[in-house]
Amino acid sequence: VPAGSRVPADMVLVRTSDKSGAVFIRTDQLDGETDWKLRRAIHHTQRLETDADVVEVHASVWADRPVKEIDFFVGNFTLEDASPFLDPEAGPAAGPPQETEQLVEPLSVENTLWANTVVCGGHALGLVVYTGVETRVAMNADPPKSKVGLVDLEINRLSKMLFALSLILSVVLVLFKGGAPDAAFESLVRFVILFSSIIPISLRVNIDMAKTAFSSFMMADKEIPGTIVRSSFIPEELGRIDYLLSDKTGTLTQNQMDMKEVHLGEIAFGREELGEVRALLQQSFDQAPDAPPRARPPVHTRVRRLVEALALCHSVNLTEDEGVREYQASSPDEVALVNYAKSVGLALVDRTLSHITVQRPRGTQAKYEILDVFPFSSDTKRMGIILRDEETGRVLFFMKGADVAMMPIVEFSDWLDEECGNLARKGLRTLVVGMKVLSREEYAAFSQRYEAAKRQVYEREAAMRSAVEDLECNLTLLGLTGVEDKLQENVASTLETLANAGVRVWMLTGDKVETATCIAISSKLFARNAAIFHLTAETREQAEEQFSRFQKRTGACLVIDGRSLALCTDNFPRQFIEVACACPAVVCCRCAPTQKALVVRLLKRHAKRRCAAIGDGGNDVAMIQAADVGIGIEGKEGKQASLAADFSLTKFSHVSRLMLWHGRNSYTRTARLSQFVIHRGLIISIIQVVFSSIFYFATIAIYSGWLVVGYSTVFTMLPVFSLVLDEDVDADTVFMYPELYKELQKGRRLCLRTFLEWVFKSIYQGGAIMLLSIFLFDHSFLRIISITFTSLLLTELLMVALEIQRWRWQMVVAEVLSLAAYAVAIFLLPSYFDAGFIMSGDFWIKVIVITLVSCLPVTIGKWFRTTCAPPAYVKLARSRDAADS
Repeated sequence: VPAGSRVPADMVLVRTSDKSGAVFIRTDQLDGETDWKLRRAIHHTQRLETDADVVEVHASVWADRPVKEIDFFVGNFTLEDASPFLDPEAGPAAGPPQETEQLVEPLSVENTLWANTVVCGGHALGLVVYTGVETRVAMNADPPKSKVGLVDLEINRLSKMLFALSLILSVVLVLFKGGAPDAAFESLVRFVILFSSIIPISLRVNIDMAKTAFSSFMMADKEIPGTIVRSSFIPEELGRIDYLLSDKTGTLTQNQMDMKEVHLGEIAFGREELGEVRALLQQSFDQAPDAPPRARPPVHTRVRRLVEALALCHSVNLTEDEGVREYQASSPDEVALVNYAKSVGLALVDRTLSHITVQRPRGTQAKYEILDVFPFSSDTKRMGIILRDEETGRVLFFMKGADVAMMPIVEFSDWLDEECGNLARKGLRTLVVGMKVLSREEYAAFSQRYEAAKRQVYEREAAMRSAVEDLECNLTLLGLTGVEDKLQENVASTLETLANAGVRVWMLTGDKVETATCIAISSKLFARNAAIFHLTAETREQAEEQFSRFQKRTGACLVIDGRSLALCTDNFPRQFIEVACACPAVVCCRCAPTQKALVVRLLKRHAKRRCAAIGDGGNDVAMIQAADVGIGIEGKEGKQASLAADFSLTKFSHVSRLMLWHGRNSYTRTARLSQFVIHRGLIISIIQVVFSSIFYFATIAIYSGWLVVGYSTVFTMLPVFSLVLDEDVDADTVFMYPELYKELQKGRRLCLRTFLEWVFKSIYQGGAIMLLSIFLFDHSFLRIISITFTSLLLTELLMVALEIQRWRWQMVVAEVLSLAAYAVAIFLLPSYFDAGFIMSGDFWIKVIVITLVSCLPVTIGKWFRTTCAPPAYVKLARSRDAADS
């Protein structure tokens, strides 16, 4: 696999182009982290001269069955013939191996390359162990599913009710008509066909066209450039979101760490004091060697010790790409620390598996031998390194880590706890740095015990941990660092706007607990003084105990890791979701992709809430596809999330406009368009019902042919469809009062109550038009068609005009074109219209009376309701008008 290419399958790393056998990979599409992670090749195969020599090796690899865990792997490399791999420096005393002797090298996740990761800094040779659906990336992905909006489900339910109404009306008219059973069945079928306009067949076409228009409005919005609507089926769902589940790395943050502050106790240095720190460091190197570690040294000496620790205690490596050298590490905060040390005059210039070389302020170099490295883990929450200064011969033990892990092992300090809290409240990630100078005897004793622990077959990790813990005591406290993970643009204001709109935001991340907590604070996801409850458990009993304690902490924000989340969701999912939903905010850390999707499904199933998910990496695809609305951000982690999402954005801050403005408009316009299409079909059917009832229940259509076709297309389609341009409030009001979004979450714009209101309007108006036309009947069936149809058309156009909140020129054109089309039809369809009668004053007097009787009571009722109990957006409009005046 060449550098810069994605790994095609899960592989065991056999060889790399680097002599040390190390290679970096980027796992952005697997766990969402853009940091480079170090992988090492099998020791024995790395010692071969060339890649071609691998095929001559007689060996085998045993791998455990495929599992979902991306940070776990168990395997063995068995070398059948060990003779070519003997160390020539071992000498003959080692003795040749027997013919049947085998060498077995244990394999862990450190020796693997998972599919869809990117090889960085050299090419890699691997042995494929898992392919297809057995790869980690495939096992953590869910198959895509088609999404159906809640509005579509509501419309389907209303359509069934309209069909039932049509059937009931047909049965009632047949019963009143009477007759033989055969004739009754024929009449029933005829009535069902006559009343078929009740069922809004054209509604689906109108809504699909409207959704296409809504999608084009989103992509054309200059306030959110680069927005792409990949699914035009659910734009209205953006207006009813209750929960937004967000990734952290690359979504809320830029994954770009920046050192903000170092604290030495009574003195602190921020970014503005870099020059002062540089001067103190140079002063320290210019003077004689510093005092013994236990003495209270001057400030410049303490600065030197802290900066040396930052420049030496890390896992940073140097890579070179096209002549440019840069730092790479498995954690971006380590790069920030090393860059800070470089900026003040102590630069890392080289690192191998055995040595670290740094350059001092005056340009001289110091070399340190790496004796032991204790990498960071989620259990220890700290990392350490033992070095030998080749200039002085001193053995130095540096360690850094989270405050909770470091406080018990460093010397007591009355300022450490307070300053850690101060930096954490600023949203900075804190690291406590300590050191210890080891004597030769101390290190020899430790090394002997540590090497013995590494050779143990059983409980190796526990023995190694025990040996290191004996060394981790009475460390000299060097200082405290505060690192900031830069947030995306306007993240804090966006989260605040969403919170005011009633949208709960949960952070689901694969990152560490400490990092996620700091980001939640700095992004204002957690309020500055909010109580935070950390739920951590190893067993079901511990999970139940922690959960019961959390239930008593009302109003506290929840932080939970992946293992504890699995225990809660496996054993008591409903109770966990119900309690979590009552929290102001929830942060789930160390989440696998499948866990993110599981949280979405549990929210939908148990809380019955509409969920949106937003992310930017391949590890977010499962969550995005499981949510009601999936939003992808196209960023550093590629386009996988963007391509799998329903909506693609370029910045997280755009989500507020997408939901609060476009989501609102899409939902309210879809609801109003649906109501008018239902009203349009229902009112003409009521006219037919009244007509048939008056004329002895005759199964004769009052309107036929071109009139029926033209009514729902040429004559009324443009005005009704122009409602997709209407706005109940303007954009400034939406963002000034985001609380307006809460009204939409209740789903009252299209519900049973509003449906019944429009049914009663249709029944009244259809009955009024037909009965008044009969009352004004002038002994001509052709004239009654002209009167009723003209009144029907004017009523529909007038109802559209009365419902419009904000007029646009397109709406005026639509009304005028509809009237013009009707005027032309009068002369083109003489079999339906009496042109002479229509041009008379008597005709228009009757039509105006009928139209006023059908529309005026409805309009007065709407005015009374708006005056006595106005909706929230009407109140705001009135208050703004009053303020303007």
